[in-house]
Amino acid sequence: MTHDAIIIGGGPAGASTAIGLARAGRRVALVERAAFPRRKVCGEFISSGSRPVLDALGVGEAWDAAAGPEIRRLALFMGARVVTAPMPASGGAGRGLGRDVLDGLLLDQARRCGVEVLQPCRATGFERHASGHEVTIETSQGSTTLTAPILVAAHGSWDRGPLPTQAPKSHAPRDLLGFKAHFLESGLALELMPLLSFPGGYGGMVRVDGGRVSISCCIRRDVLKNLRQRGETAGDALEAHLARSCRGVREALDGARREGPWLAAGPIRPALRPCYADGVFRVGNLAGEAHPVIAEGISMALQSGWLLSRALDGCDPAMAEARDRAGARYQAAWRRQFSTRIRAANAFAHLAMRPARFAGLGGLIAAMPGILTLGARLSGKVKPVC
Repeated sequence: MTHDAIIIGGGPAGASTAIGLARAGRRVALVERAAFPRRKVCGEFISSGSRPVLDALGVGEAWDAAAGPEIRRLALFMGARVVTAPMPASGGAGRGLGRDVLDGLLLDQARRCGVEVLQPCRATGFERHASGHEVTIETSQGSTTLTAPILVAAHGSWDRGPLPTQAPKSHAPRDLLGFKAHFLESGLALELMPLLSFPGGYGGMVRVDGGRVSISCCIRRDVLKNLRQRGETAGDALEAHLARSCRGVREALDGARREGPWLAAGPIRPALRPCYADGVFRVGNLAGEAHPVIAEGISMALQSGWLLSRALDGCDPAMAEARDRAGARYQAAWRRQFSTRIRAANAFAHLAMRPARFAGLGGLIAAMPGILTLGARLSGKVKPVC
């Protein structure tokens, strides 16, 4: 089957790229290995800077109808401290939406725009030619080959695949592992999004759809190993550690009940990466990954897909030189949009994981809560897509 573009991965980055390209008249195939709805480790918050992208994708009204309450305040939960501050001012407010809802919403819109969605389906082989790419896929009916001049890797930094986009897996004691769980009947204030600072890790909480509160965390592998008791799951050990370490978490979860088990993934590999290399465009975490401490993962995924579709606008995909020029435009736009927040996230994460070492920081933030507002601004919470 011949297309103008093949996209591997149907999450927010892949779906936004597919919608943008299809709306520009491209013939797009999107390959997603998982059946939806699916639960996934993710902070599940979309900042107000992404609202214009949601509208451009044609899902703004659907997002309004499905997402949780508007987030107007930030907080720091560090030990016994609970410090709140206003979210940076903008034309709107960010909101949370579970990935089990968001992913389906975006992929349904891709189908409406004419994208050929192949799901569940796995890419198993890859060949690059002067005229483009051949991708072998496995479906329930057998294998087939897709061809296209444009190939987009959108399968995330945790999923392995045939494309030349990732370093070999490795494990180290100081690796950061990601966890997520939903809770019902939580006492977390409707408009509040706290940053959780605890020994060996950091996390966040936000209200999403259906009255659920989403807690997402990163914790060092060696710290988690020391916390676990015989027979205790990693998620249970983390939850107990959060409750011991943060008064705000204890109060928010008092009387709450967890919906299903904790999900785990990782390790986290925050870094700036090539946005275009070996003829393959990269979006989402494959283009660059920020520490999740800034809760910008979904926004960066959506925005990177939209930036790529814009960079490819008017490009003749049959010409390798045109694809290369589009790749250079895309990488330049990506770096302008995201490099500052990736560097800021790195600094925030190292502070948040060491509350004892940086105890004075908690006192300073308590005395000057506006530091939280400034941090949110540096993390890109209200930055529009350039």
